[in-house]
Amino acid sequence: MIRHRKSTSNRHRETSRTPAFTALTALAALTVIAGCSNGDEKGDRNYAVPSTLCGISVNSDEIGPFFPAGESITVQKDDHLGSQICKVIVDKKLILTATQSWVAKGKTTAYFTSGQTLEKISLSSNAGQYRFSGNEGFGKAADCAHNEQDQELYTALQFQGSKHNDSDAMKYLITSYTKEVESSAQCTADAS
Repeated sequence: MIRHRKSTSNRHRETSRTPAFTALTALAALTVIAGCSNGDEKGDRNYAVPSTLCGISVNSDEIGPFFPAGESITVQKDDHLGSQICKVIVDKKLILTATQSWVAKGKTTAYFTSGQTLEKISLSSNAGQYRFSGNEGFGKAADCAHNEQDQELYTALQFQGSKHNDSDAMKYLITSYTKEVESSAQCTADAS
């Protein structure tokens, strides 16, 4: 039977650390961790935050906090069965999906939200026209109806790839985005 014996020199090394050495090691580790946590700051972006989302104007300063640090940004537009989907990708990671979707008349923003939300949405404003959380917002565009197809236009901003959460900012963003959609060709060209 082979027995392993601890070296007395190892035991000596373990007990010879001083409290000052341990404190300095801990401080150095905290400094490294704190330095890594600044990754979402604007200064670490090597790309410009968009001022339009597939043709709809947005204020880049207001959506900027939801965008992470990174090297490159790509904006892709897709049309799917009555929906226009705008995807914003940073360094191959989906950060934002902005959607404009035609839904049957008589539905509500809560109904539209229920099929798309990433999490439970409990905040609302303007008598339920807008619903939002810290990183998602949904709205119903006023006076955007496609009468021939009995549909109304809804909007969504979903920052699924963002670590930033701010429900007040999302309330403002979905309200302003929806108002821009109301004056866009998507609303005026399809409404009859």
